[in-house]
Amino acid sequence: MYGAAGLLLVADGRVLLQHRAPWSHHGDTWGIPGGARARAETADQAALREAGEEAGLRAGDVRVLDRVVDDHGGWAYTTVVATADRPLDVQPLDGESLALEWVPVEAVSGRLLHPGFASSWPGHLEQLRAG
Repeated sequence: MYGAAGLLLVADGRVLLQHRAPWSHHGDTWGIPGGARARAETADQAALREAGEEAGLRAGDVRVLDRVVDDHGGWAYTTVVATADRPLDVQPLDGESLALEWVPVEAVSGRLLHPGFASSWPGHLEQLRAG
Protein backbone atom coordinates (compact mmCIF):
# COMPACT_ATOMS: atom_id res chain seq x y z
CA MET A 1 0.00 0.00 0.00
CA TYR A 2 2.85 2.42 0.83
CA GLY A 3 5.35 0.92 -1.58
CA ALA A 4 8.46 -1.05 -0.81
CA ALA A 5 12.18 -0.46 -0.46
CA GLY A 6 15.34 -2.51 -0.67
CA LEU A 7 18.96 -1.95 0.31
CA LEU A 8 21.60 -2.27 -2.40
CA LEU A 9 24.66 -2.38 -0.16
CA VAL A 10 28.14 -2.28 -1.67
CA ALA A 11 31.49 -2.78 0.06
CA ASP A 12 34.93 -3.52 -1.41
CA GLY A 13 33.52 -4.20 -4.87
CA ARG A 14 30.90 -6.63 -3.55
CA VAL A 15 27.13 -6.45 -3.29
CA LEU A 16 25.11 -8.00 -0.49
CA LEU A 17 22.64 -10.42 -2.07
CA GLN A 18 19.84 -12.36 -0.44
CA HIS A 19 18.86 -15.84 -1.65
CA ARG A 20 15.09 -15.69 -1.27
CA ALA A 21 13.15 -18.49 0.39
CA PRO A 22 11.27 -20.77 -2.03
CA TRP A 23 7.87 -19.81 -0.59
CA SER A 24 8.40 -16.07 -1.18
CA HIS A 25 7.32 -14.11 -4.26
CA HIS A 26 9.70 -15.25 -7.03
CA GLY A 27 11.32 -17.54 -4.48
CA ASP A 28 14.67 -19.28 -4.89
CA THR A 29 16.07 -16.23 -6.68
CA TRP A 30 18.68 -13.70 -5.58
CA GLY A 31 17.87 -10.10 -4.74
CA ILE A 32 18.53 -7.50 -2.10
CA PRO A 33 17.13 -7.29 1.42
CA GLY A 34 13.96 -5.26 1.52
CA GLY A 35 10.22 -5.25 1.85
CA ALA A 36 7.08 -3.23 2.38
CA ARG A 37 7.15 0.30 3.73
CA ALA A 38 5.04 1.24 6.72
CA ARG A 39 2.82 4.31 6.44
CA ALA A 40 5.13 6.69 8.31
CA GLU A 41 8.44 5.33 6.95
CA THR A 42 10.73 6.90 4.41
CA ALA A 43 12.27 4.60 1.83
CA ASP A 44 15.61 4.83 3.66
CA GLN A 45 14.02 3.87 6.97
CA ALA A 46 12.15 0.95 5.41
CA ALA A 47 15.19 -0.41 3.55
CA LEU A 48 17.40 -0.17 6.63
CA ARG A 49 14.74 -1.70 8.90
CA GLU A 50 14.19 -4.61 6.52
CA ALA A 51 17.95 -5.18 6.16
CA GLY A 52 18.20 -5.22 9.95
CA GLU A 53 15.35 -7.71 10.32
CA GLU A 54 16.56 -9.97 7.50
CA ALA A 55 20.34 -9.74 7.80
CA GLY A 56 21.23 -8.13 11.13
CA LEU A 57 22.58 -4.96 9.53
CA ARG A 58 22.69 -1.81 11.64
CA ALA A 59 21.80 1.52 10.07
CA GLY A 60 24.88 3.15 11.61
CA ASP A 61 27.17 0.77 9.70
CA VAL A 62 26.09 1.99 6.25
CA ARG A 63 26.11 5.29 4.40
CA VAL A 64 23.25 6.00 2.01
CA LEU A 65 24.48 7.32 -1.34
CA ASP A 66 21.40 7.47 -3.53
CA ARG A 67 17.83 6.33 -4.13
CA VAL A 68 16.40 4.91 -7.34
CA VAL A 69 12.60 4.91 -7.59
CA ASP A 70 10.75 2.47 -9.84
CA ASP A 71 7.22 3.84 -10.08
CA HIS A 72 4.58 1.22 -10.81
CA GLY A 73 1.64 3.62 -10.98
CA GLY A 74 0.03 3.71 -7.57
CA TRP A 75 2.99 2.26 -5.69
CA ALA A 76 6.76 2.46 -6.01
CA TYR A 77 9.81 0.34 -5.20
CA THR A 78 12.76 2.39 -4.03
CA THR A 79 16.25 0.95 -4.17
CA VAL A 80 18.35 2.62 -1.50
CA VAL A 81 21.96 2.49 -2.66
CA ALA A 82 24.44 2.45 0.22
CA THR A 83 28.02 1.63 1.04
CA ALA A 84 29.88 0.16 3.99
CA ASP A 85 33.58 0.38 4.84
CA ARG A 86 33.92 -3.39 4.50
CA PRO A 87 31.69 -6.42 3.88
CA LEU A 88 29.78 -6.66 7.15
CA ASP A 89 28.98 -9.85 9.00
CA VAL A 90 25.46 -10.89 8.06
CA GLN A 91 23.28 -13.92 8.57
CA PRO A 92 19.70 -14.81 7.71
CA LEU A 93 17.58 -13.86 10.70
CA ASP A 94 14.13 -14.79 9.44
CA GLY A 95 12.51 -17.33 7.18
CA GLU A 96 12.65 -15.04 4.16
CA SER A 97 16.26 -15.87 3.30
CA LEU A 98 18.04 -19.10 2.46
CA ALA A 99 21.39 -17.30 2.50
CA LEU A 100 23.08 -13.93 2.38
CA GLU A 101 26.27 -13.49 0.42
CA TRP A 102 28.70 -10.75 -0.55
CA VAL A 103 28.96 -11.22 -4.34
CA PRO A 104 31.53 -9.47 -6.55
CA VAL A 105 29.79 -6.73 -8.54
CA GLU A 106 30.80 -8.31 -11.85
CA ALA A 107 29.34 -11.70 -10.80
CA VAL A 108 25.86 -10.51 -9.78
CA SER A 109 24.32 -11.01 -13.23
CA GLY A 110 25.50 -14.63 -13.19
CA ARG A 111 22.99 -15.43 -10.44
CA LEU A 112 19.34 -16.34 -10.94
CA LEU A 113 18.02 -12.90 -10.00
CA HIS A 114 14.57 -11.88 -8.83
CA PRO A 115 12.90 -10.51 -12.00
CA GLY A 116 12.48 -7.00 -10.60
CA PHE A 117 16.10 -6.83 -9.49
CA ALA A 118 17.26 -8.38 -12.77
CA SER A 119 15.55 -5.63 -14.76
CA SER A 120 17.04 -2.86 -12.62
CA TRP A 121 20.53 -4.35 -12.16
CA PRO A 122 22.05 -3.04 -15.45
CA GLY A 123 21.23 0.53 -14.42
CA HIS A 124 22.59 -0.03 -10.91
CA LEU A 125 25.74 -1.60 -12.34
CA GLU A 126 26.29 1.38 -14.62
CA GLN A 127 25.82 3.72 -11.66
CA LEU A 128 28.29 1.72 -9.53
CA ARG A 129 30.91 1.68 -12.29
CA ALA A 130 30.54 5.45 -12.72
CA GLY A 131 31.34 5.83 -9.04
